[in-house]
Amino acid sequence: MLTLFKNYLVIFIFIFFSFLLFSCSQSSSKKSKPLVPVVTTQSMKKDVPIQIKTIGNVEAYHSVTIKSRIEGQLLVANIKEGDEIKKGQLLFIIDPRPYEETVRQAEANLLRDKAQLDFAKADLERYEELFKEQLVSKQQFEKIRTNYESLKSVVKADEAILKNARLNLNYCYIHSPIDGKIGALFVHPGNMIKANETQIATINQIMPIYVRFSLPEQELLRVKKAMTQNNLKTEVIIKAVDTNYTATGRVVFIDNAIDPSTGTIKLKAEFDNKNKLLWPGQFVNVVLTLDIKKDAVVIPYRALQTGQQGQYVFVITKDNTAEMREVNVGIRFGDDVVIEKGLNVDEIVVVDGQLRLTPGAKVEIKNK
Repeated sequence: MLTLFKNYLVIFIFIFFSFLLFSCSQSSSKKSKPLVPVVTTQSMKKDVPIQIKTIGNVEAYHSVTIKSRIEGQLLVANIKEGDEIKKGQLLFIIDPRPYEETVRQAEANLLRDKAQLDFAKADLERYEELFKEQLVSKQQFEKIRTNYESLKSVVKADEAILKNARLNLNYCYIHSPIDGKIGALFVHPGNMIKANETQIATINQIMPIYVRFSLPEQELLRVKKAMTQNNLKTEVIIKAVDTNYTATGRVVFIDNAIDPSTGTIKLKAEFDNKNKLLWPGQFVNVVLTLDIKKDAVVIPYRALQTGQQGQYVFVITKDNTAEMREVNVGIRFGDDVVIEKGLNVDEIVVVDGQLRLTPGAKVEIKNK
């Protein structure tokens, strides 16, 4: 009997100490669970622009290819490559001497034929009086009159030849048809030029200037509506090494058809480009602002997480506990995103440290 009692006592002591050890282990485990460090921010109310972003290509307002309308040797270039030029400025001179000779010859022929015409006119007037007095035959009178009419036609032809010769002489002097900037010279003084074939240079007008871009056809109605309400703000962003530059313009052209192969519509915006930031051939970011969404709830985009049920954020309650909150996401603007549903203004959301969080976890806020 005593032996049985001792056995029961040993079992009781073992169970007691085992329970005590387990309880201590559990208590120690709960106390040692660390806080999760997180970085947070507050949701805020903000006016957010409704925008369409795309890529555009800068093109000259006017582009003129300089060619000669006559054949000859390029004698003088009054400009250098890359010069700024004005409308009407003399650019090139083609050797005018052959054309000056042609003008002088045409003038001499005109003077000769005019003298013959004057003599034929006087002859006609004399024969007209003689014919009235029936002193000459009708055949003789008609011959004199025909000679006079023939010389009149010759003089008109001479005048046309002289006019054309003077025109060709004027073509020896090539003036700029627009304000702009001249590019590389493809022909230099001393070279021969063929009429309407040889390209001498190209002039691009860059003030103002165009930016051409394309949009999906689904955006066309929104753009047209914003244009009719004078709400369409058009900007281009030029990326540089140190910073970004922005220029503001206006949409001036919408193509008359949608490209069925791409499902896009072409548009063109005009910019005054007085600071010459935009350059033909340059690629730029185009931003069309259609409207402003007033008093939207906004959080940083990096606060968003994606799960099986959709997108969510971690919200920190007053007792520093993490709460998982499903949200409906709206438009994105820069580094921020609009929350349409699921979040109120001034709630604390986690922007960094979400990977270690679980619903109900205690957190330590480590904001700088």
